[in-house]
Amino acid sequence: MRQRVLTGALAGGVALGMLGAPNAPAAQARGHVLAGGDPISVGLITSKTGLLAEYGAEYLRGFYAGLSYATGGTGSVGGHKIQISEYDDAGTPATAVSTAKGLIGKGYKIIAGSASSGVALQLASVAAQNRVLFISGPAAADEITGINKYTFRSGRQSYQDVRTASLFLGSAKGQKVTVFAQDSAFGQANVAAVKGVIGGQGATVSSVLVPPTSEDFIPFALRAKQAKPSLLFVAWAGANAAAMWQALDQQGVLKTTKVVTGLANSVTYGTYGSATTKIQFLSHYFYQAPDNKVNSYLVSALKKKGATPDLFDPDGFVAAQMIVRAVQRTGGSDVDAMVKSLEGYSFAAPKGQETVRASDHALLQPMFQARLVGTKTLFEPKLIKALSPSQVAPPVKK
Repeated sequence: MRQRVLTGALAGGVALGMLGAPNAPAAQARGHVLAGGDPISVGLITSKTGLLAEYGAEYLRGFYAGLSYATGGTGSVGGHKIQISEYDDAGTPATAVSTAKGLIGKGYKIIAGSASSGVALQLASVAAQNRVLFISGPAAADEITGINKYTFRSGRQSYQDVRTASLFLGSAKGQKVTVFAQDSAFGQANVAAVKGVIGGQGATVSSVLVPPTSEDFIPFALRAKQAKPSLLFVAWAGANAAAMWQALDQQGVLKTTKVVTGLANSVTYGTYGSATTKIQFLSHYFYQAPDNKVNSYLVSALKKKGATPDLFDPDGFVAAQMIVRAVQRTGGSDVDAMVKSLEGYSFAAPKGQETVRASDHALLQPMFQARLVGTKTLFEPKLIKALSPSQVAPPVKK
């Protein structure tokens, strides 16, 4: 399961043409031939069904906008058409690995797309073993960065989430931080991340872990209040999120401490109830935050399809930019040369200027702090502060 500090889901996708499925389990393939010339085959392996299907849909939607942008609408790079085939991993590592091996056996040298961290980590291993280029998508696990020379990422990582949250405190030294999370692998991973990032900056970190299926949040809300933290970091995913926020609000937690959580997809904006305006949000992306020509292109491209960009559209967009860069510089046949072409690559993306750190392939990028403003169930995010890539850069992985 993807490690994240984000909750909620998004709806929608785009109808894009069909190709035959490969000899891989549960691999439902759709493909695109985008221009003339000798083709460069790219396999997008992501979640089209399963728990992260909506994240995969956003990634794919953003990818095709990014491909159009990076190729000037031609879908062609240096006389080569980019042939894209989509495959469903259903969030299952075994399915993704089988699909990737099938593609590699057919001569594919570029694979991208993972929404799940578990999938991404397995595909990274396959990429290294077979010496193919792998660009992970929304998967946020820090372990993906620096895992091997053939693996890159097109989204942010957990460190950047937590670092964004920590900057709501200013200096963390001497502060008390409590993590309010589910007692699950997801919640425990967030506790570990906060201890590593904010605790490493001098804060004292404690946690309140709640059974994921809990219906009575009052005892846990009281424990959070009694901890008297300077910052309450909430990491929650699930259908009972609204009840959890209601309990925190009713017990006065939001009045007595600063509360930060991840800003998820736009469909979640109305789920916080009376707590909405009392929460501060760390944000990977919301389309109103960046002010640049690339983001404007993404907004315009999706508007033509009756949609607006959501949380993971930029991850797909950036993946397409990176693939076009690799093919432009190398012709798409020499994988080691493609790797070198991406190391140190700095480019304008929807979020702003981004750079692939050469030493470990971390993607240095802006992050955002936000609030939700509005009335009743009609809310939209308002930018508090844009953080520079250097402010949230993860430590170099050696």
